[in-house]
Amino acid sequence: MEKSQKVSILIVDDEEEIRNVLSRHFRFNGFFVETAENGLEALDVLKAKRFEIVITDIQMPEMNGPDLLREIRKHYPMIQTIVITGYVTLENLMVALRLGSNTCVFKPINDISELDDAVSRSIEHLKRWEKKLSELQSMK
Repeated sequence: MEKSQKVSILIVDDEEEIRNVLSRHFRFNGFFVETAENGLEALDVLKAKRFEIVITDIQMPEMNGPDLLREIRKHYPMIQTIVITGYVTLENLMVALRLGSNTCVFKPINDISELDDAVSRSIEHLKRWEKKLSELQSMK
């Protein structure tokens, strides 16, 4: 991922206020941001544009977070995922981790730095993979 390239984040949450707050925050910090109300809408957005990171809620109508994470793993394995949830349970945490999410941030999000850190770690993870792919291609 080149430094000049803007990182794209898709925020998926059925709560409009959360989508708006997170969208404004990450746009202000230089990211390209799109939002979706639920997993089905998110899949439509993912088909239309490339994203590096998806931040998704767990409990949503139409298609919930775990089902969305399964689809992302199947069709977009390089996308980094971060789960946010107001339902603080061990089961939700385990589902998120089992489905390849980088981390789980609990709502209400009083300190956005935890989410910022998760996004930074996701970007670093992608950079390491891109470096490895570049090294492999240069070996040919």
